[in-house]
Amino acid sequence: MKKIIYALILPLVVVSGLVFANREIKNETSKKLTSKPLSAAQRKAALKKWEATPDGILYKKWEASPEGKKVYGSEAKIRKHISAFTNMKAVVTSLSLPVGSRLGFAVMVSINGEDYILSFGLEKSNEFGPLHSLKVNDKIMIRSHSVSHAPKYSYPIVSGDYVERDSKIIYKRAPLKGGC
Repeated sequence: MKKIIYALILPLVVVSGLVFANREIKNETSKKLTSKPLSAAQRKAALKKWEATPDGILYKKWEASPEGKKVYGSEAKIRKHISAFTNMKAVVTSLSLPVGSRLGFAVMVSINGEDYILSFGLEKSNEFGPLHSLKVNDKIMIRSHSVSHAPKYSYPIVSGDYVERDSKIIYKRAPLKGGC
């Protein structure tokens, strides 16, 4: 009987020792993984290094091209509204994006005579349901927290955070959970 009890306790002791050893290893690696944010000099050095890569060179050429300057100019025209998160009047110009776009659900809009991509992201379940009722030439009010650009697109990309049509809210982005 004693031999059976010892035979059962011995593997239990070995396994518990391995579990505690594994936990200590995980704690050490998590301490190593948390790094301090890069300083301004380090960020600048990393940017210079990236600009020397083929992708960085192509990006810099795009920035200097007339197309890149047009995108930056269009961004500048709405920057005040983006910063203040105020309403912008827009007209839906197209329900489809340029060929090869991978922005998820988005529409083309015109704001003050300039074209923009109004992007909402990847569609999960039916969260964009009311937005599917938009038609070309619909007048909408939008608010956004960000505008971005990519050399792949000839238009600035406005993140759709709030959309209303005929004074009715048809989309409002849910706040991030667990954020600041």
